[in-house]
Amino acid sequence: VQLQASGGGLVQAGGSLRLSCTASGLSFNNHSVGWFRQAPGKEREFVASIRWHRGVTYYADSVKGRFTMSRDDAKSTVYLQMNSLKPEDTAVYYCAATRLSTGSRSGNSYNYWGKGTLVTVSS
Repeated sequence: VQLQASGGGLVQAGGSLRLSCTASGLSFNNHSVGWFRQAPGKEREFVASIRWHRGVTYYADSVKGRFTMSRDDAKSTVYLQMNSLKPEDTAVYYCAATRLSTGSRSGNSYNYWGKGTLVTVSS
């Protein structure tokens, strides 16, 4: 199983980016997916998640109303649309997956992790 996050880059505050997470060896039809991020010198933190059953989404308070997570089954891709970006959103963003039907905010709930993609928001 391999997960790959992509779409990071440098953007000015107030701008937008869309991250993508693709997988080989598993299907997002029956795996829940979480987005996490880790800023330099800080612990990894939950950003958003989507349960595979019914596609219910969950968000950290810090991104609620600005970030939107979605899933395109036809493309086997999960997205994280990030709007109104702030400098404090700067981090490496990771996607992770689990067979559980969960919107867990804990990284321990996820079995599979991809390499991250760097998002840098300049002020």
